[in-house]
Amino acid sequence: QVQLVESGGGLVQAGDSLRLSCAASGRSVSSYAMGWFRQAPGKEREFVAAITWNGGDTYYADSVKGRFTISRDNAKNTVYLQMNSLKPEDTAVYSCAADSLPPRSRLRVAAGNYDYWGQGTQVTVTS
Repeated sequence: QVQLVESGGGLVQAGDSLRLSCAASGRSVSSYAMGWFRQAPGKEREFVAAITWNGGDTYYADSVKGRFTISRDNAKNTVYLQMNSLKPEDTAVYSCAADSLPPRSRLRVAAGNYDYWGQGTQVTVTS
């Protein structure tokens, strides 16, 4: 089993930055693709970003492209989401997830493909 714990959320103003962390325990996630998702109140969960097991490929939702950066440190069993130029519409609970993506497959954006999930961390951006 894999346990994922997010941290780094908070209350910030528009234009500010935050870095979210997702620490894995129980077993290594170095062979998993990792993703970040978010869910705003009254809205469905949506894909934010994903990264392959070795960090060689990343993929972003159009809404965050150019502002957010996903990265990972397999030695620390941790995945990060650097969020810059935050907007009020980025307000949501952000969750990380692990995907046992087959080798040489394209990163996946559907939440149903992800095997393990964290509880999430709240990000609130005020105008």
